[in-house]
Amino acid sequence: MIISLIGYMGSGKSTTGKDLAKTLGYEFIDLDQFIEQKYNLEITDIFSKYGEIGFRKREREALHEVLQQTNLVLSLGGGTPVYYDNMDFINKNSESIFLRVQLPYLVKRLESKKHTRPLIAHLENEDLMEFIAKHLFERNQFYQKAKYTISITTQSTYEVLNEIMEKIKS
Repeated sequence: MIISLIGYMGSGKSTTGKDLAKTLGYEFIDLDQFIEQKYNLEITDIFSKYGEIGFRKREREALHEVLQQTNLVLSLGGGTPVYYDNMDFINKNSESIFLRVQLPYLVKRLESKKHTRPLIAHLENEDLMEFIAKHLFERNQFYQKAKYTISITTQSTYEVLNEIMEKIKS
């Protein structure tokens, strides 16, 4: 089984994914890290060298490669489901789970980590909510195509893992 975690940056895909993989005894792959290793370039360098279209093509190739594996938890980039037919391919080849975090929680999570997120590093805190809201508006139609949705507010990682386990076993 492959479990793909989707959602906006800061939704907990990587943290949840690592814990879920450990619980299930599966391999964990963060798609962005996989791309960086595959092309021996950081994501920001791929964007600089090839532009967003060049990055998205490489991302799609990497996604197709990774989804050939088994017993895997995959954390996807926030934009991955939006491009090409990626979301349909994700649903066809994995159990997709949308980690939905409400806007105020996302803003709070991301304010202190802006410097580690190239997409928002340049923004002032007062502009962050509007930026994220616009992105969510554009991306939610893709995120909502996931087979399962977990709404995250103040649950512990343990509670989120339990909810995921219940959904994928039913």
